[in-house]
Formats: sequence, structure tokens, C-alpha cells
Amino acid sequence: MNNRRAFLAATAAFAVAVSTSQALAQKKYDTGASDTEIKIGQTVPFSGAYSVYANIGKTQAAYFKMINDQGGINGRKINLIQYDDAYSPPKTVEQVRKLVEGDEVLFTFQLIGTAANAAVQKYLNGKKIPQLLASTGAARFNDPQNYPWTIAYNPNYVSEGRIYAKYILANHPNAKIGVLYQNDDMGRDYLAGLKSGLGDKASMIVGEVSYEVTDPTVDSQVVKLKSMGVDLFYNASTPKFAAQAIKKLADLGWTPVHILDINASPVSATLKPAGLDISKGIISTNYGKDPGDPQWKDDPGVKAFFAFMDKYFPEGDKLNTINTYAYSVAELLVQVLKQCGDDLTRENVMKQAANIKGYAPSLALPGIKINTGPNDYRVNKQMQMMKFNGERWELFGPIIEDTGPSG
Repeated sequence: MNNRRAFLAATAAFAVAVSTSQALAQKKYDTGASDTEIKIGQTVPFSGAYSVYANIGKTQAAYFKMINDQGGINGRKINLIQYDDAYSPPKTVEQVRKLVEGDEVLFTFQLIGTAANAAVQKYLNGKKIPQLLASTGAARFNDPQNYPWTIAYNPNYVSEGRIYAKYILANHPNAKIGVLYQNDDMGRDYLAGLKSGLGDKASMIVGEVSYEVTDPTVDSQVVKLKSMGVDLFYNASTPKFAAQAIKKLADLGWTPVHILDINASPVSATLKPAGLDISKGIISTNYGKDPGDPQWKDDPGVKAFFAFMDKYFPEGDKLNTINTYAYSVAELLVQVLKQCGDDLTRENVMKQAANIKGYAPSLALPGIKINTGPNDYRVNKQMQMMKFNGERWELFGPIIEDTGPSG
């Protein structure tokens, strides 16, 4: 009997040892991850002309503090290291090198701005360090074939352009389209997306006029498009120039159908400076709930956001959509890290970021889900149209998805 007990005890001890070693074997870490923490790095324009975007970094730091207070992710605390790059690409390069080579982060998260991300894309891909959920919509940041370690969060401008094309073909099939676009990656992507979406109807575009960010105004461009007989004005610009265009349309007494890209859609940055009264009727698109829209006052996601702001970022503006944007990206990162489990290698982080299935963010518009794949890094490719009523944006129509190629 004693032999039998000894045998059973030995067998049980062996089983425990095997299961323990298997559990330990399943834990995989790269530099920046351990049993207790996940170290991530971010550059933010805390200073300079674009410091309005500092709220992205502030909201995300507050969000991760909330997650850590709740016990972290799979028992690990997020250690977010942030540096100010003042929205200056050379500074971004310097700070990202510091994050990677000095702080030894597992990955970079939400680097802010197209130029900033472009400045470090080759460096991060060369070192095989994830450039995760970059804050830009330029198509070059959703290119898994050439840059497998970069995935952007924002809807890419090509996708957004295709969505406008779907709306135009369904609602204004005989339109004469005039395009005003900023002469950079953003503006050219918007134009390319529109043409791609229109397909064999691209001849509906009767005029294309660009402007430089150094131009004092876009008045002459607007006048030129009007002279071409345009009756649908596609405004692919940034807030300052979008506001100028809205004013010029009013000065000319010209009332084409007016489509404005999402970057220029904030009421505070574009429509108020232009004039709320003359902005009435402008059409744009969105993918997230506006916390200031009364239709969401009882929405569980918006209520949770307000509670978070009250506790973790009380000095922040709860109605500022920059803060809801930041909150949503942080929420998605938590989902990616949860999917990683105990395999916190850089390779698995990218694998999970490119394997999000049917995920519905708490602040996404109803019906919108995030799906990514190894050949499609686009995070947000579903949107809903909206129209400005003179006070706020009103959503209308169905969810529209960009089903075109991901490149």
C-alpha cells in the first residue's frame, strides 16, 4: 500500500511539474514585456503649433491608468512612456530611437501625425518593431506587403474617398464633380479614392484644383471650380482651408452639394470659424459617436466614457471628439493585448493586430465592427454619412463599407 501511495504521489508530482513547465513554456516575451508589465512608447505634440493633439496622449495615459487600476491586462500593467515631439519629424525620429534603443519598449503606439509616422516607418520596420495603431489615414500606413510592422488606426483617405463615391453614385448619379484637394499625401489619397470608387464613372469629375499648405487662401481655386459648371463640390482639405472654401461659396452665392472630408469636419475647428449658418447642409462622414449628440445620452458606451473622464481626466473636455478618438484607440489596443495572452512577442502583437474579428468598439456607431486580416490592415473601413443642420451633425443613411482593395 505504501508503495502504491508513493507511486501515486510521484505521479502527481510529475504531472504538476509537467503542467508547470508547459505553462512556463507558453509564456513568450520580447524586450519590453514581462510577467508584470508591458512597456510601450508614444510621441505626442505636447508643445508646438499642433498641441491641440496633446489631448490624445493625455486621454490615453489616463485610460491605461484606469486599466492598471483594474489589474492590468492578463495581470500585467501597461507602462506607457511618452515623449514630446512637437509635431516635428526630426524630433520624432530622435524620440522614437530613444524609446526603442534606450527605454526598450515592446512597440510604439499611436504616434501622432502623417509626417511623424513617415519619418520612422522604415526604421521601425527594419528593426521589426510594431508601429501600432498609428494616428494617420495615409494609405502608405496600411501596406502589409511592404511595411508588415505598421498598422494605422484612422480610416485611410482612399477608403473614405471610395465611400463618398458610393454615396455620390447612389444619390447624385448625374453630378458634375469638382475637387479641391490639399497637394500632399492626404489630398492625393482622397482624390485617388474618389476616382477608384467612381470606376468607369470617373468622368463625372469635371475639375480638379489643388492648393499648397503655404497658400494664403483657396478663393481662386473655388472660383475656378464654379466656372467649370460644378454642382457637387468635393472638399478634400484641412480645417483652415475648408473654412475659407465654405466662406467663399457663400460669398459667391454658390450652393453645390458640398462634401467635406472627415479631417475638416470638426464643428469647433472648421464650421464655427466659417459660420454655422453658411455651413448648413454640408455632408461628411463618421464612424464614432459624438458625445455631444443628444441621441447618445443614454448610450452605455458614452456613459462609461463620461464616467472615465470624470474620474481619470477631470480637466479634459468630455465633449471634445479628440478625447473620444483617443479613448477608442486605447480601448482597441487593450483588445489586441488581451488576444496576445501570454505570448507577448513583437511578432504575435502584429499577428493579433491583424486578426481582429467582429470587434464592436464601445463608441463606434451602431452596426460598425472592426475586422482586420494579414492582407488587410485597415482598422476602420465602415462609415455613415452625416449632414450639418446648422448646430450639429446629423447621421443619415446606412453604414457604408469600403470593399475595394486594401492597398
